[in-house]
Amino acid sequence: MNDSPGWAAPGSSPSDGERPGAPDSPGPGSDARPPAEGRKWAERQPPPGDWQSPGAPQTPEPPAGPQQPAPGGWNRGGTGPGSPYGYPGGPGRWGKPPAAKPGVIPLRPLDMGEILDGAVATMRRHWRSVFAITLVIATVVQITDVLLKKYAFPAVPVMSEEPDLQELVDSLTDTLLSSLGTAFVQFIAGILATALLTMVFSRAVIGRASSVGEAWRDARPQLPRLAGLALAIGLGAAALATVLLLPGILTRSTGLLLLGGLAALPLLLWLAIKFTLASPALMLEKSGIVTALRRSSRLVRGSWWRIFGITALTAIITLVVSFVILTPISALALVIAGGLDGFDQQTLATSWPFLVISGIGAVIVQTVTIPMQAGVTVLLYVDQRIRREALDLELARAAGLHEYGTDPAAPPTAG
Repeated sequence: MNDSPGWAAPGSSPSDGERPGAPDSPGPGSDARPPAEGRKWAERQPPPGDWQSPGAPQTPEPPAGPQQPAPGGWNRGGTGPGSPYGYPGGPGRWGKPPAAKPGVIPLRPLDMGEILDGAVATMRRHWRSVFAITLVIATVVQITDVLLKKYAFPAVPVMSEEPDLQELVDSLTDTLLSSLGTAFVQFIAGILATALLTMVFSRAVIGRASSVGEAWRDARPQLPRLAGLALAIGLGAAALATVLLLPGILTRSTGLLLLGGLAALPLLLWLAIKFTLASPALMLEKSGIVTALRRSSRLVRGSWWRIFGITALTAIITLVVSFVILTPISALALVIAGGLDGFDQQTLATSWPFLVISGIGAVIVQTVTIPMQAGVTVLLYVDQRIRREALDLELARAAGLHEYGTDPAAPPTAG
């Protein structure tokens, strides 16, 4: 019997009933090759398709139409359902082989859709931890912002129609001091949100839930370093922009100022993507600031455009979500606060109804968009390490899949 899973060519090997010693086999002196009409085929063969045994009556050609899969899931060829060229778990299709998926993503290199889907899946499965973190942080930020707008911003003097240099400096100084409190609170809130959500998303990759308390215990030792990393990146960007814009400012040349701005924007964007994976590297590898920056640069190298595209798409999605949520809420706040007449009297921006309703809308937006952006960054970091460092093996062991990657013939299983 031929061991081929398809068809056996006629006369290529004796069938079961023709082997020497079989009950129906001819004697030693007889012809060892029986006539074609009596030749037997192996028992467990799929339909021969266009091939027929010699001497069998000719069958009419079946009508043209969709090919039906042969019994047992085999076809004569192609990549349709039942094709032998498919892979286990996804018969009949070309594509990626199946991979273990103990959590929100499969443990293999990811495409853009899988990264976005993994971020959304984490928000959906672990919503108690994710939204508890972002809701509290967003609420604190907006309460601080509302109080400052109500009591600090009205103290900023209004400039005359033709302000002199001293009046311009005084107004700018007061505005910066009034905004300093909000900026400080937003900085601290961003550090906490990034640290806690990184821990939640990293555990979701291996299928483990993380409470707010567990995320805090894991993230707390790295919080000072994460704050230092954010300050280093921010101050570095400000210093670079200042150096490029300073010639135009000193010479009061619009051309030099425009040239410096055109040089600063792409350079700052390139550096932002180059170091976009520094925060998850610092939090998950328990590294220092300089090491995290080097790790991000190494992981991004060769994939800058891919990471830029996914990051830009995430930003566009969050902007669209923000617009959809804030537009009706802002319109409602405008109507309740008295409409455009109040805005003309410079009282709308500091009225309680407008501030409270706008603050509620901002809380809703930040609660939804902050975890989306943080999740995509963490999954980009995981994806780059899987591609470059075979992190999937470590993740599989952490998820309890101890035999993952040891036997290529064994199909992966979920933890």
